[in-house]
Amino acid sequence: MKKSIIGVFVLLALVAYGLYQNKTAGSGNSSTDAQLLQQTDTGTRKGEQAPDFELKDLGGNAVRLSDYRGRTVFINFWATWCPPCKAEMPHMERVYKDYAARDVVILSVNLTTTEAKASDVDDFVSEYGLTFPVVLDEAGIIKRQYKVTAYPTTYVIDKNGIIRNKYAGAINDEIMTKAIRQLE
Repeated sequence: MKKSIIGVFVLLALVAYGLYQNKTAGSGNSSTDAQLLQQTDTGTRKGEQAPDFELKDLGGNAVRLSDYRGRTVFINFWATWCPPCKAEMPHMERVYKDYAARDVVILSVNLTTTEAKASDVDDFVSEYGLTFPVVLDEAGIIKRQYKVTAYPTTYVIDKNGIIRNKYAGAINDEIMTKAIRQLE
């Protein structure tokens, strides 16, 4: 009986040590960091790996979220007819210009299925002088994948592709700057 109890304790100690080694090994070791990222669940909640996607930009070029790995990304879902979306666009542009050199990207996802006509997006981008990447969710797949129910909605993704925040409704440059500083 004593031998089996000792065996159980030894086994538990080995398991605990293995878990401790896995948890502490992620500092500076890129292969271990990659393993830890693979263990992170993909989803749309804080702390989850942001689902990758590929959409076309206004020029017809393919753009993937994973193209921006290593940068802080604000994924902003919006529509041209949406008043709060219009209100936040100058803030988005200002932050993009102020922080582009610090590897911050605004990835603007137009909810194209809600637009009266696709050309409205080009007109909007020109009118607001937007210089950040604008992609078109023409089938509404990414909107559903990211569970967007309010316009605008913005996800903050860290350099490892992990969702760090989500805002439903318009945000301003102050909120965006605070989110950036929390990730630095």
